Amino acid sequence: MGKDYETVIGLEVHVELATRTKIFCGCSTAFGGKPNSHTCPVCTGMPGSLPVLNRKVLEHAVAVGLATNCRITRYCKFDRKNYFYPDNPQNYQISQLYLPICRDGYVEIDAAEGKKRIGIHEIHMEEDAGKLIHDEWEDCTLVDYNRSGVPLIEIVSEPDMRSAQEVIAYLEKLRLIIQYLGASDCKLQEGSMRADVNLSVREAGEEGFGTRTEMKNLNSFHAISRAIQGERERQIDLLESGKAVVQETRRWDDAKGVSYAMRSKEDARDYRYFPDPDLVPVSIDDAFLEEIRARQPEFRTEKMERYRSEYHIPDYDIEIITGSKHMADIFEATVALGAQPKKVSNWLMGETIRLLKERGLDPEDIRFSPEHLAKLIALAESKDINSTVAKEAFELMFDRDTDPEAYVEEKGLKMVSDSGALRRVVEEVIATNPKSVEDYRGGKDRAIGFLVGQTMKAMKGKADPVTVDRLLREML
Repeated sequence: MGKDYETVIGLEVHVELATRTKIFCGCSTAFGGKPNSHTCPVCTGMPGSLPVLNRKVLEHAVAVGLATNCRITRYCKFDRKNYFYPDNPQNYQISQLYLPICRDGYVEIDAAEGKKRIGIHEIHMEEDAGKLIHDEWEDCTLVDYNRSGVPLIEIVSEPDMRSAQEVIAYLEKLRLIIQYLGASDCKLQEGSMRADVNLSVREAGEEGFGTRTEMKNLNSFHAISRAIQGERERQIDLLESGKAVVQETRRWDDAKGVSYAMRSKEDARDYRYFPDPDLVPVSIDDAFLEEIRARQPEFRTEKMERYRSEYHIPDYDIEIITGSKHMADIFEATVALGAQPKKVSNWLMGETIRLLKERGLDPEDIRFSPEHLAKLIALAESKDINSTVAKEAFELMFDRDTDPEAYVEEKGLKMVSDSGALRRVVEEVIATNPKSVEDYRGGKDRAIGFLVGQTMKAMKGKADPVTVDRLLREML
């Protein structure tokens, strides 16, 4: 009978902060750009250049710390983490080891056994490294320093998670908090949120921890789940066959579903940390802390409560809409323009989500304005357009934020409101389709569908099918 094993997981989550300029210089943080075009002497590590902390980075870090119940370090410093690698221009990374900006926090997740607190050991500010591009054609490696000096916070959890489900719940919670704060867009696929998984296994009931490994290269929730399962099984197989788990950094290959050893895991002393002599310490006073606290937004939990009492829409709708800060903003702004909450929710839950899936986009990528959505709902509600035209106008609005009113007007898609004109067309359809009329009168109710279709065709779709159906039945 095999032993029972428990998985112990802690995460190191790197989040790229949404600032316009880098952490220690005025270079742009914009994604893309010609290689090495967003660089200067500071972020390329030129001798004699001096870094200066970007205040916005500090504001974002403190805001995330407050939202995750951390103690804010009122006097903190930056340290140099020394390592030699081609993508690291100074041959050290400016980070925080001794006095990180935030410590001892937690977030609450929904776990299998109910609410569970996941401890946050610390959050520290640091700079990103550059990016290596391996050119197989030329058989050489090129380096792009555009990303070098982009501001990051690293959120280090306690080893409190026990399954892939808990890890995903924790990451989802973090992602929503940070997105609601506007501190980052947290797109895993673009690398603005990256998670390294520290994992060990131990026999169920044991107190001490097993030897952990760290897994890198995880850029989707799916990859994280698979990597946790794969690494858990690998470590159990080693222990079952009497071998030891080696503390090392491993790289997960999601395509092959296996991990590879990259290097033996370094400890802090291997990086020879020391306080950065070029950066002054950061001293945080009460006024600064209060200013950040006053700016904290309404987070998802409070928003959900308010939606229940204020908008009276189903819990399922609330869950989906508040799952994205951007979608929640669109919902609220459209309702504020006079649209009915349930109608707005229907368009977001139906057509919007369908098109997001079709186009492979996130809710954060929605580009249409609340004004245009409100106009479309008003057109559909007043029966000025039918559902087919509404969907057609919505699709254009989704792709290009087209004004639905202008589109309907320009294409002449408004419904014919003159009942006399509609009546005349219906009479004509009845006169030219005696067979279907006979079938209907002979009890074949299906024949009415054909007559409705003919009327809609004659009206070029500018009639309400329900009204057409009612008129036909009356006249027959």
